[in-house]
Amino acid sequence: MNTAIAYLNGEFLPLADVGISPLDRGFLFADGVYEVIPVYHGRLFRLAGHLQRLVNSLAAIQLECGLERGDWEALLTELVACNGGGNLAVYLQITRGAPEIRDHNFPAADIPPTIFAMASLLKPLPEAPYEEGISAITCADIRWGACHIKSIALLANVLARQQAVAQGAADAILVRDGYLTEAAASNVFLVCDGRLLTPRKDERILPGITREIILELAAADGMPCEERDLPAELLAGADEIWLSSSTKEIIPVTALDGRPVGAGVPGPLWRRMTALYQAYKQMVCPPVGV
Repeated sequence: MNTAIAYLNGEFLPLADVGISPLDRGFLFADGVYEVIPVYHGRLFRLAGHLQRLVNSLAAIQLECGLERGDWEALLTELVACNGGGNLAVYLQITRGAPEIRDHNFPAADIPPTIFAMASLLKPLPEAPYEEGISAITCADIRWGACHIKSIALLANVLARQQAVAQGAADAILVRDGYLTEAAASNVFLVCDGRLLTPRKDERILPGITREIILELAAADGMPCEERDLPAELLAGADEIWLSSSTKEIIPVTALDGRPVGAGVPGPLWRRMTALYQAYKQMVCPPVGV
């Protein structure tokens, strides 16, 4: 959106007019955290979960912003309104600010954090990945040891995704020490013998909001589901593989490392979960006036 309105340190202004210091620690050290929040029909989706994860990430990197949850909600709600509501993807990033010199040490307490947010149009999801599935590769998880923090340091994720693209695939599923962790920018689910499996929540994976919704919906629907350490060998025999994220929702993987997953088409449990997810989304964020 050429007329997009962004937020920077207390001011709403055109995105094209946003300027951040080259001394900002986000630019120099990737010293910051972020969130991506979908908006449907002008309503922020699962905002409480996103804000809790933001609070957890800020605490984990010892970054104090001085804003309470009500402040974050008001800021993001106004940003959505400034951009016309509808279906949006809101990006929120907080860094440790811009001191006068580059130094690995934390800056003085009087250096304010940089708080930036923007909204972009959340386009309708393309049909092909959901009707046909996507291809993925497996590769080594070379990310840092604190993946539960939603850090802006995403170079390892970028390299994994690019490795997939270079091999003609859409995404990369990561393996560390023989165990499945997640994908380049998504959580991972397997279906094995009718049971839904996903890696347990620890420092190796991001606690995804869509992941959380899937687990809630599975429990409510009576779908057998388990969170545990998953040996990478399970990938080869899985009947279904899914990737989940806030903006792409739930994508079926129908080919992995050049071989079909299950029957090579989106599976029945994925179709069941997708229907549950869309019904939940419609209930939580109904069209305006409904």
